[in-house]
Amino acid sequence: MDLETVADELYGLRPDEFTSARDARAAEARAAGDRTLAGKIGKLRRPSLSAWASNLLVREQPEETESLLRLGEGLRQAHRDLDGSQLRDLSRQQHVVINELSRQARRLADQAGHPISDSAQHEVETILHAVLADTGAAEEWATGRLVKAFDGVAGFPAAAEGARPRPAKPTPRPAKATPRRESKRDAARAKADQEHRRRLEKARQEAEAAERDLKAREDEAAQADRQADDAQSQADTLQQRVSELTEELRRLEKEQQQTETAVRKARDEARSADRGVREARRRAKSATERVRRLTADESHA
Repeated sequence: MDLETVADELYGLRPDEFTSARDARAAEARAAGDRTLAGKIGKLRRPSLSAWASNLLVREQPEETESLLRLGEGLRQAHRDLDGSQLRDLSRQQHVVINELSRQARRLADQAGHPISDSAQHEVETILHAVLADTGAAEEWATGRLVKAFDGVAGFPAAAEGARPRPAKPTPRPAKATPRRESKRDAARAKADQEHRRRLEKARQEAEAAERDLKAREDEAAQADRQADDAQSQADTLQQRVSELTEELRRLEKEQQQTETAVRKARDEARSADRGVREARRRAKSATERVRRLTADESHA
């Protein structure tokens, strides 16, 4: 038994099966004398519903997972290069892919016997957005062991590293140029530079807008995740209390059964003793009567 194998097994289970299975594996490690491994296993956190559904995508849809990772690489490169045309094309593709994958995650959750809500599906979309924007998030998601939605994921490289236009290819110069041709060429270059700056500024604005939208979604997801954690903690506490009360009820029912058995036994013994008393009383009366008769016969003699 090792941590990687156990973690891979646990994060493939449904969330409601996670805790009991984790505790069982930790107990096995302790019984085998490996307290260090037991401690590490015990620290594994149960995934939120959105993280679990995202893990299902990685485990059940490897081709779609690889496609999303490639799309993320393309988007991050386009943001670094501030390639407006490629950004628009990839952004349209991004929305289509994320919507489809979030629906697939919900279907997989239904098939696994643990449906997710609309809010959880929205969290799945937030996770997928983070996977596209951040290399670290993409690597963590690709393990299939995500615990919760990402907090504070960095934006696309363009916003983080600043705007750097892609270097233009050098324009071959003619062997000879008249002053008039040179003037026309300078004007064309000036116009091309102006157009390039315009496109660059537009790409920068689009990148900043995408960064703001991502940050807003991340904040919403973080708040929802905190609320889900609080609700899950309360649910776990109540479940523990229910288990304790159920166990106490079983114990009391067992004691009641034992008491009722003891009462029946005592009543049976009391009835048996009462019959013994009546029989002894009858024999005593009979013996007394015989003594009386013998005494009377002796006095007549």
